Amino acid sequence: MSGIQLLEGDITDQEVDALVNAANTHLILGSGVAGAILEKGGASIEAECSSHAAIGLGESAVTGGGELSVRFVIHAAVMEPGGVANEVSVRSAVQSSLRAASGLGCRNVALPALGTGVGGFSLQECAEILLEEAQAHLEGETSIEEVRVVLLGEPAFRVFEMVQDSARVMAQMERMRRRSD
Repeated sequence: MSGIQLLEGDITDQEVDALVNAANTHLILGSGVAGAILEKGGASIEAECSSHAAIGLGESAVTGGGELSVRFVIHAAVMEPGGVANEVSVRSAVQSSLRAASGLGCRNVALPALGTGVGGFSLQECAEILLEEAQAHLEGETSIEEVRVVLLGEPAFRVFEMVQDSARVMAQMERMRRRSD
């Protein structure tokens, strides 16, 4: 999976063009990644979120980076306030956030494990969806050269690493099968 890098750490410490926030449809910065963005990025990001009002599930809204080392924060709505994330909302949020980043001319973007915190979505399913959609996006017409998936804690990192390794093995097996045909 070229162009996709897995990292363990704090997504708000990344120096990229855009950082993706696992948002709710009302763009309320509460806990998890959103809370860390508010804490480190400052109130200007929250004020910009308020000016967007509500967005649809799976859609994205863009704000400035505030005091973070990023140009943009892309708020990808993976759930309703107080709700849960699901396969459709996570897939749509990944797609819309990558389209938004490319539309802004971003060369690199950092994403968290969307919907797996407060949203309650399965970490493995998130890894499968996020890596699949990131690879598909990178194979199309885009300004993005690098997608960093920044995971909080070794257990999350290991799940994503396992899914990424599995995808590599499957791709290699497919190449070998085609050569033997």
